[in-house]
Amino acid sequence: MWERGLVLSAPGKVILHGEHAVVHGKVALAVALDLRTFLRLRPSAEPRVCIRLPSVGAVRSWDTLSLQTLRRGFPAELDEAKSPSVEQLETLRKFAGITAEASAPESLATLAFLYLCLAISAKYGDVPSLDILVWSELPTGAGLGSSAAYAVCLAAALLTASGAISCPMKEGDSTARWTEEELSVINSWAFQGERVIHGNPSGVDNAVGTWGGALRYQSGKITPLKRVPTLRILLTNTKVPRSTKVLVAGVKEKILKFPAIMNPVLESIDAISQECQRVLEAMPANPSAEYYPVLEDLFDINQHHLNVMGVGHPSLDRLCQVTASHGLHSKLTGAGGGGCGITLLRPDTSPLAVEAAKQDLCACGFECWETNIGGPGVTLHSSSSLSTRVLHALSEG
Repeated sequence: MWERGLVLSAPGKVILHGEHAVVHGKVALAVALDLRTFLRLRPSAEPRVCIRLPSVGAVRSWDTLSLQTLRRGFPAELDEAKSPSVEQLETLRKFAGITAEASAPESLATLAFLYLCLAISAKYGDVPSLDILVWSELPTGAGLGSSAAYAVCLAAALLTASGAISCPMKEGDSTARWTEEELSVINSWAFQGERVIHGNPSGVDNAVGTWGGALRYQSGKITPLKRVPTLRILLTNTKVPRSTKVLVAGVKEKILKFPAIMNPVLESIDAISQECQRVLEAMPANPSAEYYPVLEDLFDINQHHLNVMGVGHPSLDRLCQVTASHGLHSKLTGAGGGGCGITLLRPDTSPLAVEAAKQDLCACGFECWETNIGGPGVTLHSSSSLSTRVLHALSEG
């Protein structure tokens, strides 16, 4: 039985450039967002596995004997290289009492946990007796990679508890990370968790959650950027719901209708992504203000392109207007049509200007965070390295 407790976290993600164009073979840049999902794992004195998800109001518990029996009854071998089958997911739904139509976050989170718990234990040993609590700073359904951060945390915790990967935390460490080889194993299993939740994900979100920093994505190929500075941003959630599927279809229709107009827009967005990559890889770890005018211009140009593609929204226009009144540059991130936007903050942007912008954005009914992009991926933490807010959430849960 696993005899140690541990706390780990994984970041969310934002798309810096390349939204929608990436669907048509162009480059997109995804970066780690320093709003994180935290997981606390403790050994259980009882022969059971319990997972608590206060963010979605779910507490589920099963005895380990039932889980081991369920695992033996699966119709096919569980493996990180094979997609979860329809039969496997149906078996899990029946076991957990989830209807086939259920798509609520707590139902999908439960299915992903059960799949990873059974699959990892099937490959590496018996189901351990564990008590797991997951708490997140990330809003769900906002396009910020919350499900991937959850899957990465689950994979890292269950793999560590099973002995498939090491526990790299040494006495006196405040944080620790796994080796590159172990991170690859975590990412493979996290991708399976994402498949349970989303069906056919790109793999970008879980890769950002695993490695952090920034990734280039094009036509299914994921490449980490060589060097990425940590940049300050405002992240704003307009709280306007949108359908990614509908927005993607709308862009496709516009390209088919006006190919001579829209294809150059896609090429321009591709050039923006590549220029941004060049600037980021040239920036030192603590960049001076001289690098920012180019990044700001790229934000402005790309935002105009995204409006031309039809994925803007009055709420996002308002966001850009409000931040521009404070001398700041913003763009949508993700699918558009509402959702979230990001605002770049220079190193010399005064705290008063940031606070004034946040107040004006909140006055619009938006939710706003001051945070960073480009930070680390999945990480082990000591209690001393965690903020009071996180410790409180993990103890209350």
